[in-house]
Amino acid sequence: MNGRDRNPSSVIWKDPRMPASPSTARAINDRLALRLLQDEGPLTAGQLKTLTGLSRPTVADLVERLQGSGLVHVVGESGAERRGPNARLYALVADRAHLAALDVRTHGVCLVVADLLGQTLAEATLPVEPDAGTGPAVEQVVALLERTAKEAGAERLHSVAVGAPGLIDPASGELRDTSGLPAWHRELVRVLAQRLPAAVLVENETNLAAVAEQRLGAARGQDTFVLMWLGQGIGAAVVLDGEVRRGASGGAGEIGFMPVPGTSGLPSATGCDGGFHELAHAGAVARLAAEYGRPGGAEEAVRDADGPFLDALAERLAIGAASVVAVLDPGLIVLGGELGHAGGQLLASRVRRALSALTPLATEVRPSALGDGAVLSGALLTARDAAQDELFGPKA
Repeated sequence: MNGRDRNPSSVIWKDPRMPASPSTARAINDRLALRLLQDEGPLTAGQLKTLTGLSRPTVADLVERLQGSGLVHVVGESGAERRGPNARLYALVADRAHLAALDVRTHGVCLVVADLLGQTLAEATLPVEPDAGTGPAVEQVVALLERTAKEAGAERLHSVAVGAPGLIDPASGELRDTSGLPAWHRELVRVLAQRLPAAVLVENETNLAAVAEQRLGAARGQDTFVLMWLGQGIGAAVVLDGEVRRGASGGAGEIGFMPVPGTSGLPSATGCDGGFHELAHAGAVARLAAEYGRPGGAEEAVRDADGPFLDALAERLAIGAASVVAVLDPGLIVLGGELGHAGGQLLASRVRRALSALTPLATEVRPSALGDGAVLSGALLTARDAAQDELFGPKA
């Protein structure tokens, strides 16, 4: 096969025009072995040889190197193999780096501290009152993170990933100043970067949910899909060829602003009233539910819905989905956010049926598999990837 072999047991990208130097080959092989130890758990040298296709001496050398670097250690022996070097079980050193992930919402934050394997060591939540003030709100969150890290035995955090509503500037990587969102969101990221001896990353919450759904949930194994976030706000994450696409200004996926039929007018540069948001956000869904005799909150109404109400809601959601499909042809739409998850397969199947009447492009529709935890899971994956990119060396 020319170019990059996608078989995970392959070792090196073979390009006869640019052969890898010995040092580059070692780094690539080391990283491959580390990824296998990450994904497959403790392995013997013999198992690493089989999975990588490397020679026995090469595997022995890389295991010795990785042990010397403090990334790998012996955790036991495999009873299925003869005693000796090949019977030793090697694993990643989980406490080689500690990570933190934060899901920042309008009125609070959830966070988790984990090890290099992504195993949760401690977690916490904190409500933030609307009138708390920017400085006090930031101090509350930072203190919570520091306290939780200490409880987890993480004296020093390596990478911290923050998921927040709003746009991320693709040039600076910073959370942009967005009207309607608390000022403490932007200030929190700045203070974390100043106070912590860690790499601090920030990403839009919907994009992080898509990362989690792709790696662990409803879009697992899919290189191209769109996650539609249905909640108090409306948005989308666009994943094309395995990469989250943010757009020239960081605004890819702002589907709440899409002009669609059935609204009171047109959206504007300063507000999404008149756009798809007007049809699909939680308040609109609650009002639609009330029309069908289902008073109460939107999430409750969607979770316990009957046929006529779900059909009406599905038709609304299909209008926005059809515009997305016409432009991107993603093949898969995941319904995320609290409403997408609450609706489950009953809502997803109805949206798929309504969507098929609006577009000739075959599109599967699935509910989120991770629900409200998708943002935090995506943030933790992002923090882990950042730590591993630094510790594991060059990618193949």
